[in-house]
Amino acid sequence: MTSDSIADMLTRIRNANQAHHRTVEIPVSKMKVEIARVLTEEGFVDGYEVSGEAPMQLLTVTLKPGSARGRALSGLRRISRPGLRVYARKSEIPRVLGGLGVAIISTSRGLMTGRAAQRAGLGGEVVAFVW
Repeated sequence: MTSDSIADMLTRIRNANQAHHRTVEIPVSKMKVEIARVLTEEGFVDGYEVSGEAPMQLLTVTLKPGSARGRALSGLRRISRPGLRVYARKSEIPRVLGGLGVAIISTSRGLMTGRAAQRAGLGGEVVAFVW
């Protein structure tokens, strides 16, 4: 078992994307489902689904296929980790690739993108960058 399950999820998605797989299965948690929801809303993945019985549920993330312009998901990077937590105030929300990417922020109102957190006037923990 890994100590950082979010980094494990992002690594599984990154590896499946590089290998041109259509789906990837990940052990489920509430935080992972919320990250998959944000990735789906932002258009980086096609969708996600939770399946199985309660103790052994799996999160299946469906990746977008590549096109002539490349893959929809170019990169994922874990920012705040168990050894070094990274927080941002509402005025210090980071921009990813000059606005082309998305910062996933854990706020008091749940997981959301950096743009949504700025609109809501919220800061929080910077979970990951996606571009």
